[in-house]
Amino acid sequence: MKVILTEKITKLGNIGDTVEVKTGFARNFLLPMGKAMRWTRENIALFEAKKAELVAREAAAKKTAESYVDAVKSAKLYMIRQAGDTGQLYGSVSSRDIARTLKEVANVTVTSAQVLLGSPIKSIGAFDTQIALHPDVIVPVKIYVAQTQDEIEALVAGKVLTFGTKKVEEEPAEEKTEEAKAEEKPAEEKPAEEAAAEAESEAKAE
Repeated sequence: MKVILTEKITKLGNIGDTVEVKTGFARNFLLPMGKAMRWTRENIALFEAKKAELVAREAAAKKTAESYVDAVKSAKLYMIRQAGDTGQLYGSVSSRDIARTLKEVANVTVTSAQVLLGSPIKSIGAFDTQIALHPDVIVPVKIYVAQTQDEIEALVAGKVLTFGTKKVEEEPAEEKTEEAKAEEKPAEEKPAEEAAAEAESEAKAE
């Protein structure tokens, strides 16, 4: 579907651009949210008549977004989750979870689409992502995921959490001295002839 953007949208276009988008994206998001208009001759004229108003609205939205930058940067995005012995989560941390936490800890409201996470987080650790408060106002943030508050604090301090059972290496056995080896060595048996001669000598002595 061809639409006219009424505000700047990341990776799509600037205000006033005519772009082709998927019909579902237009009907379910762009049009109902007032972010675009269907491309028609009538709407082109309507956009031109409202252009100054739309540009002013865009500037105001950007200014509002900039006012939240410090709050987002200082937000403590800590996620306590259960995990297995290898550090893999029972579940995951999604963009929606991060948006909800940002609202709780910093009172900044964003949609899950504004959390530029990519794929969900599925393990314990510290992760970098970004919050798009506005297409021109993108704030880097760090997400900390752990099983306890102590682990969170360790991650914040820059420590790396390790998981799984580590194999303990055995100390190499000390080499035995020649003397010790000699003591352990069994006595050599005497030749049969020598033993018989000794026995005969002992008999005569008796």
